[in-house]
Amino acid sequence: MVARVIAVEPFDIVVFGATGDLSARKLIPALFHRDEAGQIPPDARIIGASRRRLTTEDFRGLAREWLLKHVAPENRRDGAVERFVSRLSYVPVDVQGDSGWSELRAALADQPDRVRVFYLATGPELFPPICSALGRHSLATPQSRVVVEKPIGKSLDSATEVNDAIGKVFPEDRVYRIDHYLGKETVQNLMALRFANALFEPLWNNAHIDHVQITVAETLGVEGRAGYYDTAGALRDMVQNHMLQLLCLVAMEPPTSLAADSVRDEKLKVLKSLVPLSLESIAENTVRGQYRAGASAGGPVRGYLDELGDPSSRTETFVALKVDIANWRWAGVPFYLRTGKRLSSRVSEIVVAFRPIPHSVFGSTAGPIAPNRLVIRLQPDEGVKLWLMIKDPGPGGMRLQHVPLDMSFASVFNVRNADAYERLLMDVVRGNQTLFMRRDEVEAAWQWIDPILDAWGANHEPLKPYTAGTWGPSAAIALIERNGRTWYEDEGG
Repeated sequence: MVARVIAVEPFDIVVFGATGDLSARKLIPALFHRDEAGQIPPDARIIGASRRRLTTEDFRGLAREWLLKHVAPENRRDGAVERFVSRLSYVPVDVQGDSGWSELRAALADQPDRVRVFYLATGPELFPPICSALGRHSLATPQSRVVVEKPIGKSLDSATEVNDAIGKVFPEDRVYRIDHYLGKETVQNLMALRFANALFEPLWNNAHIDHVQITVAETLGVEGRAGYYDTAGALRDMVQNHMLQLLCLVAMEPPTSLAADSVRDEKLKVLKSLVPLSLESIAENTVRGQYRAGASAGGPVRGYLDELGDPSSRTETFVALKVDIANWRWAGVPFYLRTGKRLSSRVSEIVVAFRPIPHSVFGSTAGPIAPNRLVIRLQPDEGVKLWLMIKDPGPGGMRLQHVPLDMSFASVFNVRNADAYERLLMDVVRGNQTLFMRRDEVEAAWQWIDPILDAWGANHEPLKPYTAGTWGPSAAIALIERNGRTWYEDEGG
């Protein structure tokens, strides 16, 4: 099967922070793949901007190195890299000063009516000054869009300040708050599974679903992000955005259409229905952990405090939560969330655990009957598994087995899975905000998260230690097992 490619209209994209890690690993490779697929028009322009005093040829040389490093050889046809890098240009810009802005304005001046995408691949502290400068130098035209990465603030108050600063220059319908998890193929297939199949939606409620698990596990430590990570921690870095967005897609009511605000209205309702965790319930329903020295697939690794070089840090590298939603569909169905660094394996998945059958007609010789599960895996191998009970083939009576119906997107469709950034960048150009967070979503998420952060800050109880290469602290196991459930592990099907 060949993936259908729909070209977009000519556009200009300016990447601020163009020499940084996000640009190198994700943005330039994503734009290369879309160019290679024929989706980007020949006269579209890609302009890098950062403080580094580089020439366009210098920037093209960097981009060439990034593509050779981050794009698989089989996805680089002869001449494709050179053709793409020839499209790039570069303007040195001091985003906190005045130098470079007139040069950037001159580079864009001949196409004032074209869609302009300003991608802020910088630290969040630079979002306000960059937006202010774009307005001050008349670069924010009616066809301009701005893309900002998480985190949007570190609390509700700071998120409001950032959103206010962006909103002074760009109206809400031209602000794209990107969460790359929402661009993953499997996440969008979650909506297709729910809303395009009569099989699931009638069962998608508390009468048939026992609980939901959402896991985002990493084997890596903080690597080169230690400075940022120690000011954020797992709750801010992963739960407030990625994981709550995944929860919303699982739990939301069917939207009236896939129009951006229709989908985002339903996600907002879920966020507003999250049961607040009181001071008393936070200790019972949350777990904070921090990894110690251990081993990963690559061998021995140091603990977080040793990597950071600060033995006093109380930043969590692991979080597990039990979350309840106060509405008719989900009353009584717990959502268990866990995320962490230096865990046993790299996996991001959603597990929808259905209730057990009320009575077995098969007798004791058939064996135990396990409840059905729908497992939606986002990484590393995107796909869906539906675990069912079937008869063991062969004579000798009725013996039951728990086996998966397994659909791996790469093997079923035989196409390269587009990276989330490829899809999201093209959605920005098209003006489609469906997979981007609206301001009220971001602030509603912080409104739920802030009391947890406040309670943790007031509580001086030590973080739960866990050995690198394990599945986190034992308290996370107790969190789910006290309700008679267990964390899902792939049963090998």
